[in-house]
Formats: sequence, C-alpha cells, structure tokens
Amino acid sequence: MPVGVVMEFASHFTTVAWVDDGPVVRLLDQRLLPGVTHYLECRQPDEVMEAIRTLAVRGAPAIGVTAGYGIAQAMQLAVRTKDLHANSFDAIFAETCKHFAATRPTAVNLFWAIKRMQEANARWHVRGPAERAAMLVAEAKRIHAEDIEMCLAMGRHGAALLPDSGGVITHCNTGALATGGQGTALGVIRSAVAQGKKLHVWVDETRPLLQGARLTAWECAQDGLPATLITDNMAAHVLKLGHVQAAIVGADRIARNGDSANKIGTYGLAILCRYHNIPFYIAAPTSTVDLACDTGEHIPIEERKPDEVTHLGGQRVAAAGVDVFNPAFDVVPHALIAGIITEHGVATAPFTPDLEAMVARARTRHTQVEPA
Repeated sequence: MPVGVVMEFASHFTTVAWVDDGPVVRLLDQRLLPGVTHYLECRQPDEVMEAIRTLAVRGAPAIGVTAGYGIAQAMQLAVRTKDLHANSFDAIFAETCKHFAATRPTAVNLFWAIKRMQEANARWHVRGPAERAAMLVAEAKRIHAEDIEMCLAMGRHGAALLPDSGGVITHCNTGALATGGQGTALGVIRSAVAQGKKLHVWVDETRPLLQGARLTAWECAQDGLPATLITDNMAAHVLKLGHVQAAIVGADRIARNGDSANKIGTYGLAILCRYHNIPFYIAAPTSTVDLACDTGEHIPIEERKPDEVTHLGGQRVAAAGVDVFNPAFDVVPHALIAGIITEHGVATAPFTPDLEAMVARARTRHTQVEPA
C-alpha cells in the first residue's frame, strides 16, 4: 500500500453502539475478555453509568462516546414516559449530566462529551421536548462518528513517526476497545502496518487489571498483528536488549503544558525510554486535552479498590490485612514526551502553543448548524 494511504479499519467486534429500537446502548463487556465475548444491552441510563463505573467500558474516548449515548437515552426515555414541558426537560437533562459526570474522575473525554451534549441542548432550547431528545441522539451519533474519523487521522499523523521495521512497546489498551474507532496508540500502529511497515508490538500486561494482557493482546490476536506479551517489570530488560525502537501510549487527560495522565505504570515506562534513548509518544484526540489544567499536578488521579491488587482472578494473592495503595493513573511529565499525536497533527515541545491551536481547530470543526 502506498505511503500515506491508510486502510479503513474493519473490526471483528463493536465496542459501543446505539440501537434505536429501545433505545439501547450496546457495550462489549470488557470485564469478561479475553475468555468471553458478551454484549451488554443497557436499556436504562443507570445501567450505562454502571458500565462506565465498573470498567465494562473503558478507555477515555470510548467513555465519552458511551456517556453521549447514555444521556441521549435518558432523554429519549423521559419524553416517552413523562408529559414533559421545557423546564422539566431541562431539569432531567441537568440531573442526568451530573450523574454521568460522577462516574469516573480522570478521563476528561467524559466531561468533554457531556459538555458537547449540554451545548447541543442549549442550541435547541426553543424546540419541543421530543424534537430536542431526537437531536440529542443525533449529537451523540456525531460524537461517535467524529471519534472514528479522529482515530484514522491520528493513525495518518502518527504512522510517519514509527520505524519502517522493529518493535513498538505500548502500555494498557489503546485500541478499538478504548475508542469508537480503530484506536489511539494501537490505531497508529494499525495504520503504520497498513502502510507496509514491519512492526512487532510489545504489550505490557498492565497490572493490576491486566488491560494489556486481557485486551491489547486480544486485539492483536484478532487482527493478526505480531505481538509479544510481557509483564510490566520486564520492560526495562526488553528495551536493554534492543527489541524496541519506539513507545506509544494513550492518555486520559493531557494538561496545557503537555503533561499526560495514563494508566498507572506509564510514567515508569517513559523514564525507561528516556534512559535507553527511545522516543516516547502519546496518541490522543483533542478531546483529551484539558486546557483548563495548567500542569499534571492538577489532574485528579482516581484511586480504586484494594482487592484489585490483593486478588487476581478472584483469588487472594496478598496477605490479608495488608495496606494497599491503588492509583489507577500516573502522569508523564512533558519533558519525557517526544510528541503528542492528535487528529490535527503532532504537538512537540514546547507543547502549549501546539495544543492550544489544535483544540481551537477542533472547536471550530464542532460548530453545528442549527437544524431547519
């Protein structure tokens, strides 16, 4: 395939989907992978929120898409079951957005998607409740369609940064399971392979929830991408042996200065890459950039339940009574990042001007025309 041509991504699975008949938000239950492929049929917004909270759906872009659909579902159900006027519609809408915002604290795409839905509702405030509910469904579908396009654009921009052959290491899951499209970091690798580059993916298992082992390795197997799974504490040895020529990961929130929050363990991998002179890239859509957050010190870090660390596969692996510290994310300082790949190009140091310009372009693109 000629350089610069990206193959359209066709997955064997669908991470998130909207079903008008219901309405239903259909989610691939990632808690059961890789052993069981099961789709949740969420018929109530509370079920969608629970799926986000319990990691049935995860990955910042996928969470944003799911939240958009969940809010749209709530308003569709409200107009079908209640005699709403404009004020009651707005009250239910505001309460729904508030509940979705409380599901996960770190992934800024969640709040970006909620804001998109709020802006859409404000634009259409003069319409009747049923029409506004239908327009919110259309807005959620636009968020999903844009995510697919953004993944392909990131693939085009990022593929040029990867070597023609060699190893690429990644951490956590950044593929189709984490987005509405082909993925962020893993999507870049997919695009590079589609261009003919001979790449081998080194997959960190990603303790404690094993998103790399359960999800990334599964995606690579589904798509026939050459891959090798390693435990997180093997990364330094693999880099020392020269098996890796580049590292690429996703992000759940990127500060104005380029500091990037991602799954716990990413910071350590970035330090290892700096020592071994391996470029370390972030791939994330502009919806992950939080310009209101000046540095990574201001990014909220979610802490999760102790049993994620003390138990593995339902079996206790640590002594009872031991204290546990279980942050779900860490922050990579911008000084360790070679480039941040977005749908609008590659931001480089100093990151702030590039990120501000990219977010501004994205906002202009998202301006909607008032429906007739």
